[in-house]
Amino acid sequence: MVRWRPVAYTALGLTSLVVLAATGYGWTQLNRLTGGLATADVIEPAAQLPATTDPSVPVPEQNILLVGIDSRTDVQGRPLPQNVLDQLHAGDSTDGGDTTDTMIVVHIPAGGGSATAISIPRDSYVEVARGYGKHKINSAYSRGRQSAVNRLSAQGVQGPELERQADVEGARLAIQTVEQFTGLPINHYAAVNLAGFATISLAVGGVPVCLKAAVHDSYSGANFAAGEQTISGTQALAFVRQRHGLAGGDLDRIARQQAFLSSMAKVVLDAGTLANPSKLGALIDAVQQSVVIDKGWNLLNFAKQLRSLSTGALTFATIPVQSVSLQTPYDGDAVKVDPGEVRSFVGNLIGENLDRSASSSSPRATGSSSIARTDGVSAHTTESSPPPSGGPSSTPGTANSTSGRGADLTGCVN
Repeated sequence: MVRWRPVAYTALGLTSLVVLAATGYGWTQLNRLTGGLATADVIEPAAQLPATTDPSVPVPEQNILLVGIDSRTDVQGRPLPQNVLDQLHAGDSTDGGDTTDTMIVVHIPAGGGSATAISIPRDSYVEVARGYGKHKINSAYSRGRQSAVNRLSAQGVQGPELERQADVEGARLAIQTVEQFTGLPINHYAAVNLAGFATISLAVGGVPVCLKAAVHDSYSGANFAAGEQTISGTQALAFVRQRHGLAGGDLDRIARQQAFLSSMAKVVLDAGTLANPSKLGALIDAVQQSVVIDKGWNLLNFAKQLRSLSTGALTFATIPVQSVSLQTPYDGDAVKVDPGEVRSFVGNLIGENLDRSASSSSPRATGSSSIARTDGVSAHTTESSPPPSGGPSSTPGTANSTSGRGADLTGCVN
């Protein structure tokens, strides 16, 4: 059985939600959306932002963790129907591993108006919080979750309630691990389940993408011609989950994810989507069915504060990696990363010093990384010399960005 590997669906869900709100379209519908979203108590009190009901108050600096979970349950903890799993080519309800196969931290500076989405490869080999030792970062969620399952089951908790409470503990450990690794305090959290990507991409009427070359991959089901095309549903799943046959493996897959999200944001911003009651309703239903957010997040006020994001810049970046084939004692092949280098890279992106021990003379991280920016009218990429030996990257190195007005938002990817 080929296991399904989700990639971009969480960012897709939250991007849909935020872009929908930030444009000013459908405030009545937005109230309906926020009233029906599932929530979870996963943010530590020290990281919670001051509550305000005044949308005129500028948005504070904040970091949002977006995760996509390889789960066969819905947001209420109930198993997904087998017919839904069949449509997604996802096996059965026992095939899911409950790992966070997508991890993106969105940094929003004080005042809003721009945002940086930082992708973390799922196989990054890091210290998992609470003394679990070094493992792939995508296992933090499953380790916290399984610990809770063992404890709660012994207490007699079962069924959907067991699933919901275990998911909370998994999210908390994932959040703590990302904070420890990146140096960024996580103020908000959003997660999407297995079915979310397909339903959301269908709801927006498909997403234009572009491939440099034709691909055929039996593992993911990806079978696409070269050039521009519009994809949705199971096609979109195949597009963003393929890594076999790509020179950069999981890093090339992240590049696809970022290209897809840029294009999807453009589709959602199109008045043809937002002003269409049928499409708008389908988008809201899809987000409600698949997205879980932290309990203290007032999305209505957040959206009103961030209306400038509809015209502000969104930068996608991938953390630097040292190798994509690190041999580990218990976790198989992993991605080698240096926490100090990662903190330096992230700090440079957001203009803060996140690693006090890092050399202040180093202007940027030295490993392979990538940055791409889009603001609806231009696309920006960074390139320099090839990365040091140890693995390919979707966009090597860092350098001053260039832009071309009217450039394709997505570009063509591998």
